[in-house]
Amino acid sequence: MRRNKKDIPIKIISHRGASGHRPEHTLASYELGARHGGDFIEMDLVATRDKRLICRHEQEIGGTTDVAEHPEFADRRTTRTIDGREVTGFFAQDFTLEEIRTLRAVERLRDLRGMNAVMDGTYGIPTLEEVIELAFSLTEELGRPIGIYPETKHPAYHESQGLELEPVLAAALREAGLTGPEPRVPVFLQSFEAESLRKLAGTELPLVYLMGTEEHWLRHTTPDGLAEVASFAHAIGPAKALVIPTGEDGALGEPTDLVENAHGAGLLVHPYTFRSENHFLPADLRSDGGPEDYGSFAAEYEAFFEAGVDGVFTDFSRHAFLAREHFLDPQPVD
Repeated sequence: MRRNKKDIPIKIISHRGASGHRPEHTLASYELGARHGGDFIEMDLVATRDKRLICRHEQEIGGTTDVAEHPEFADRRTTRTIDGREVTGFFAQDFTLEEIRTLRAVERLRDLRGMNAVMDGTYGIPTLEEVIELAFSLTEELGRPIGIYPETKHPAYHESQGLELEPVLAAALREAGLTGPEPRVPVFLQSFEAESLRKLAGTELPLVYLMGTEEHWLRHTTPDGLAEVASFAHAIGPAKALVIPTGEDGALGEPTDLVENAHGAGLLVHPYTFRSENHFLPADLRSDGGPEDYGSFAAEYEAFFEAGVDGVFTDFSRHAFLAREHFLDPQPVD
C-alpha cells in the first residue's frame, strides 16, 4: 500500500551537486545544488597516493580533469584492473593531493552538457574536508540543514592498493562532529559494497546500500533479501528501473513491489539517478527536441513520488524541488 503524501519525507539528494548545470564534483556544483533546493550534497570519494579523500566519479580522473594536458604527468598514464574491468588512463592513487590541486575539472558528459563544458578549467578538485566545510557554511547561510551523502567508491579495490577508504572517512567525519546519533548536519553513507558499510557501522550514521548490478537485483529485491540488507544498512539506493521499470517500448511502466517490501523491512528508498534531458528520460516522457533538451521530467518525479520513495538522487535539484513542492501541495489552476 502506498503511503499518504504527507507521510513521505522526500529528500532531494544533489547527485555530484547540480551536475546538470555545473561540472560534477566541484564546489560550485555542490553549492548550486543546495541553493536549488537540495537537502544533501552527494559525492563519490576516491583516495590519493597520500591517502587523502577527493571527490571524483572514479579513480580514473582523465575523463573529469585536465590531467592529460599536463606534460609533467604524461608518464602517469597506465592501465589498471578495477573490479574485474581493465581501465586505461590516469588514476588518483598515483597522485599526491598537492599534485591533484594543480588540476582543473572538466565536464564528463560533453556531448549532452555543452554549457557545462564551457566551464572546463574553471574549478578545482575538492577534498572531503572542503565539502564538509561548505555544508556547514550553507547550513548557516540558508537557515536549513544541508547534509552530506558520501560514497565509498570501489572500496575493495582501494583496500587492495593499501588505500582503505573507511578509516580515513570515519576519522574525517569524527573530527568534524559528524558521527554519532546527532551529527552537526545530516549524513548518509553509501556504497555498492556491503562490507564497506559494515566497516562504517561504528560511525552510528545511517548507511545506504546501493543496488544496480544483476547480482543485487537477483539477491536483494525480495522480502528475504531486503531483510538481509536491513541487517547492515538503513536504506537502499536502487537503480530507478528496480522501482519503476520501462517496458519494451521504452515507456515508463508500473511500480514494482520494491518500495513496499523495503519499507516492510524498515529501509528507506532513495533511487538513482534522475536527469532531465531526453537522453535519460523514458521514451514517453521525451520532448520533440534533441537528446540534450529537457523532456517531461516532472511526470517522472511524480510517478516515483506516488510510488512512495523517500528521496531521489538528481542531477537537477531545482527540477526535483519544484516537482516535490507541486506533489506535496498542488495548487489549483484557474
